[in-house]
Amino acid sequence: MPSVCLYFQVHQPCRLRRYSFFDVGQVHEYEDETENRRILDRVAEKCYLPAGALLLQLIEKYGGAFRVAFSLSGVVLDQLERSRPDVLESFQCLAATGCVEFLNETDSHSLAFLFSQREFRAQVFRHRERIRSLFGQVGRTFRHTELIYSDALAAAVEKMGYRTILAEGTEKILGRRSPNLVYRPAGCKKLKLLLRNYRLSDDVAFRFSDRNWAEYPLTAAKYAHWLHRIRREEAVVNLFMDYETFGEHQWRETGIFEFLRALPGEILRHPDFRFQTPAEAAADHEAAGEIASPDFISWADEERDTTAWLGNAMQKEAASKLYALEAAVRRRKDEGLLRIWRMLQTSDHLYYMCTKWFSDGDVHRYFNPYESPYEAYINYMNIIDDLSQRIQQQKGEES
Repeated sequence: MPSVCLYFQVHQPCRLRRYSFFDVGQVHEYEDETENRRILDRVAEKCYLPAGALLLQLIEKYGGAFRVAFSLSGVVLDQLERSRPDVLESFQCLAATGCVEFLNETDSHSLAFLFSQREFRAQVFRHRERIRSLFGQVGRTFRHTELIYSDALAAAVEKMGYRTILAEGTEKILGRRSPNLVYRPAGCKKLKLLLRNYRLSDDVAFRFSDRNWAEYPLTAAKYAHWLHRIRREEAVVNLFMDYETFGEHQWRETGIFEFLRALPGEILRHPDFRFQTPAEAAADHEAAGEIASPDFISWADEERDTTAWLGNAMQKEAASKLYALEAAVRRRKDEGLLRIWRMLQTSDHLYYMCTKWFSDGDVHRYFNPYESPYEAYINYMNIIDDLSQRIQQQKGEES
């Protein structure tokens, strides 16, 4: 029986205040709390609350046959706990239905695996405990930051007890094979791999309101028809996208909520199809084969690699300087400094420094709060300099 696996990523970074060279050594507040709250309130009203209410209605309407999954970064959880407990409660209401799976990821939405195995494990375990505490679920599925994935990551995740991992269904690792099957990561014995069908996912996430798209307008009936053509019994169609697709990236006026409201009924109209969460889909389907990914892949840009975050000299230097502070931060045993260091690990800060102004330029400009990648780099490095001085100052006080 073919399965549809619908998964939403929920993440809002902490925006940094404008921090000049003259602030170094003088100002130790790095976050722009006003901007963080403004954006969170906007997205909560446009997306999180109306989409959450709609999903709850759909779960109740279809008696549990409609099932979805979420991964909420620790960064957005911090903001919800601090400023929007009503939104957090809406996710808890979804968890209480028993029809929603909450995934695990790095708590700081970071690239820690690429720089520090110790920090990676610490963040994953912290996120696992937060999901257990907030939603009553012990994570069975792992989703790495921006779907960054490799064989080495899969091996590490399997050792941490996970049984399912998500990745991008790029031709780089698939070749001519289908993304609509469950696979086994190379070198793993128990872990199963679900691959995002990026074409069908992006039809909703990016192309839904594009009037120049040949398939515009996209209706739920048309979309369900595309899915129903995937008739293999063992098929799992993985539709992974940002939760903000509904109401924020695709405004209410585009009809995106009406599309979501109609979608479960149109898909379930075919008696052979069902919805499953990632853990359910992985458990119910045997691996169709092994997938090797010796290099890192991701769901970003046309290249689907890590160049959106580590593709130029500025990004590489910023990441190197940040993770070079790890040993000193840990020696200080100061929870405040550790929290700041981890906040600066959020992948968005490196993303803002991206200089890929060609095929994917519009994407980077849309999400970038700075006038240029160079401004983002200078701002970030000034903060790194101040944090480094504070760490060294503490060291001097202790000696």
